[in-house]
Amino acid sequence: MNLEIAGKVAVVAASSQGLGRAVVEGLAREGAHVVMSARTQDKLMRAADDVRRATGAEVLPIVADVARPDDCARIVEAAVERWGGVDILVTNTGGPLPGTFETTDESAWEVAVQNTLMNVVRLSRHAIPHMKTRRWGRIVHIASTSVKLPIPGLLLSNSLRAAVVGLARTMAVELAPHGILVNCVCPGSHDTQRIRELAERNAAAKRISTDAAMAELTNAIPLGRLGRPAELADVAVFLCSQRASYVTAATIVVDGGLTRGA
Repeated sequence: MNLEIAGKVAVVAASSQGLGRAVVEGLAREGAHVVMSARTQDKLMRAADDVRRATGAEVLPIVADVARPDDCARIVEAAVERWGGVDILVTNTGGPLPGTFETTDESAWEVAVQNTLMNVVRLSRHAIPHMKTRRWGRIVHIASTSVKLPIPGLLLSNSLRAAVVGLARTMAVELAPHGILVNCVCPGSHDTQRIRELAERNAAAKRISTDAAMAELTNAIPLGRLGRPAELADVAVFLCSQRASYVTAATIVVDGGLTRGA
């Protein structure tokens, strides 16, 4: 299927590894020009080189921290300066720190709001005027299955990912007259560093091995395995495409059936 996004300009935040990196590669394979960002320069440059070699696409790496307001602006400005505008925005952030209501203090809330919600607001705010100019745009927020079914011990994710979904649904209605579609994809347990870190924490809390914690995780998934980052990326890239021209305000779960019925 031709997704009809060759030559479109995409910005993918926090994309040197994991799900963000997979989305960059998926967009690049479809012929999009992609700005990718991360905080660590060496890792970002290696990832950009790998994507170029794999796809032959134009990829522009920008060292940036999306928790910083100025960096959110700079990422979008880099796309405009290089390719004249922005057509596609994929917001992506690392997960907030684990914790319960009683163990999460106000400073942790403040950090999580900046890292998980406000960067989505800022990136969108900077990208949307360029999409309005073109009368075409796609915004995809990578959230979490916690928006469907809260995950024990992940208070901040449960709260702020849900805020991102509420934001997306509101934006979708407001931006529809301008040809801009806004959706969320919600990954479950994919084979990423984040999942392995959570498994290690669970293992320590239960006094079991990390392998045993990972086995508990995968056994709960109807498909019986972790997702591959590319499987999440395929859904996100479709939502970024012309083929998804009648899909907006949607929240799509990609989790192997784990949150069925929620």
